[in-house]
Amino acid sequence: MSGGGGGDENRESRRTPAGLDTDTHGDMSACAHGGMSACAYAGMSACEIAAAVSEGRLTAREVTEAALARIAASDGAVRAFTETWPAWAAGRAAEVDRAVRAGARLPLAGVPLGVKNTQRVTSPRLARLTAAGCVPVGATATPGPGTEWQTWGATDCGPTRNPLGPRWSPGGSSAGSAAAVAARMVPLATGSDGAGSVRIPAAWCAVIGLKTTGGLAPAQGRTVRSAPGPLARTAGDAAAYLAALQGSGNGVGGGTGTVPPTGTPPPRPVRTAWSATLGFADTEDEVAGAAHGLLEALTSARITAARPAVTVLLPDPARCWRELRAPDAGRSSLEAARADLNARSGRAPRTDHHAARTGRVSAAAARTASALARAVAEVFTEVDILATPTTPGPPHGHEGPGTALSVALTWAFNVTGHPALSLPAGRTADGAPVGLQLVAPHGREADLLAVAAAAEREGLV
Repeated sequence: MSGGGGGDENRESRRTPAGLDTDTHGDMSACAHGGMSACAYAGMSACEIAAAVSEGRLTAREVTEAALARIAASDGAVRAFTETWPAWAAGRAAEVDRAVRAGARLPLAGVPLGVKNTQRVTSPRLARLTAAGCVPVGATATPGPGTEWQTWGATDCGPTRNPLGPRWSPGGSSAGSAAAVAARMVPLATGSDGAGSVRIPAAWCAVIGLKTTGGLAPAQGRTVRSAPGPLARTAGDAAAYLAALQGSGNGVGGGTGTVPPTGTPPPRPVRTAWSATLGFADTEDEVAGAAHGLLEALTSARITAARPAVTVLLPDPARCWRELRAPDAGRSSLEAARADLNARSGRAPRTDHHAARTGRVSAAAARTASALARAVAEVFTEVDILATPTTPGPPHGHEGPGTALSVALTWAFNVTGHPALSLPAGRTADGAPVGLQLVAPHGREADLLAVAAAAEREGLV
């Protein structure tokens, strides 16, 4: 299926995700006949869907039909999906319904899931999500060839459009996942974040995006600093996804990062440092103002406690990040030349396949990585959370970012491995969405999700 704007007649669907063989279960109907409506479906969170399926008020089949109907009706304008999998989804929904009838307790029973199209449905991550009850319904768009910038999504019918405004890019590289969640085609979608690829599209599509601690989840592919994470509309849904990803049932791992129930407030106002630039980024005042405005509201609600005396000055991670992703020792001269051009032009190279081929990096890059880790660790001796704008500027158009470096405020935490979450933080004067990035110590995803949940309860996001 292409997620293009040519109408339903131009949309095609694979019966089965690439790489999977399954029996044919018959096509899902385009609309939910006698089941839930696409409109009712769009208003439900993942946790609400799972509760309804687990309690027998809905079936996974009804929910899957409604999800595919919603995609068919909406995706021609958004282009979030590159293909859908109606027959395979029907079979998976039937499995969930049988399991529920047999008494299985599935925390994400019947929840439709968008799958970033660089990820395999047979991967360990997806296996954990489907074991929790998710029903993958299609592949979401990621950047195509021909650009060095990765904040866009490609489909056969054109670039993915931002549901908040078609003139804007949705961000990337988890472009289709963020757009599909924002357009309420799915309540959850998978992402991976090597330089900001979950957090940037979350900010620009006004949803929640969480980058997990580096190394926290099962490794996939060749990338060395890419971390998985969900795109979601609620903190509770993101927490449920993360619990399933970790295979823990109701928490992250078994240590201090266990995800609290959605209604649990932070144990005290969370000590928070603010930095608009991290010491090096060229952040636009209006974007910084919107992000800081949400942080001030969190402080007024006693969710966070400002620590203005804490100074945040990190070393610029640009060249260090590039070497960690693709060391010169393992690259051709052409690749090295392209990396040098990227550094001079202020653009990030492709992050979905530029993997480290050896462990050798320059002494300068190693020193920067160590200095960056020490600087962030020092910040966390004084505060619980570091807050920044998610991006230094608003969403760019489909022509690209120009000289702007959208990853300037995100990729440092891919080097250090710290978990980070983007929350919707309002709009600029011309309506462009802005995100607030919250960063926590290693393994403290629970703190980020607790703040996000508290912000939702207070009506701040």
